[in-house]
Amino acid sequence: MQLPVVYQKAKEQVCKIWTTLQPLLAVHVGLASSATALIILEQCGKNKGYQERDACGFHPEGACCMLDGPEKLESTINMKTLWKNISVEGIEIILSRDAGRYICDYTYYTSLYYGNGRAAFIHVPPLSESVTAEFLGKALQTIILAMLEQCGEQRE
Repeated sequence: MQLPVVYQKAKEQVCKIWTTLQPLLAVHVGLASSATALIILEQCGKNKGYQERDACGFHPEGACCMLDGPEKLESTINMKTLWKNISVEGIEIILSRDAGRYICDYTYYTSLYYGNGRAAFIHVPPLSESVTAEFLGKALQTIILAMLEQCGEQRE
């Protein structure tokens, strides 16, 4: 599902995912336009600091995701373990604890909030000659399968 670059609409869609689909894990993928050949695994979402306006010219009330929410929420997926144990030939994978205080971070925090931490966020580079859609799809498949393995281990 493609989310709009609009805070409120993104929040509504994420809420709908959790209430109607009730997934084991929600994996969100966002574009990191400054990264050229880099996949970034995000560990946590931040609640406050959303000053930048969205595509409709708005920013969230109080510049935060959830007025009553904690400052940050961590994914139940251990991104550090994932990062240490996974490799995709042809692209570097790094770990991050700051998804950037725009729609990506907002979406991630919202999903972590509604999903009780059962969400993940991956920043990907724009498509290019070296990072094709097929290549990126296979890389994401490898990463998401490893995330699902972690989910299985947590349930046992």
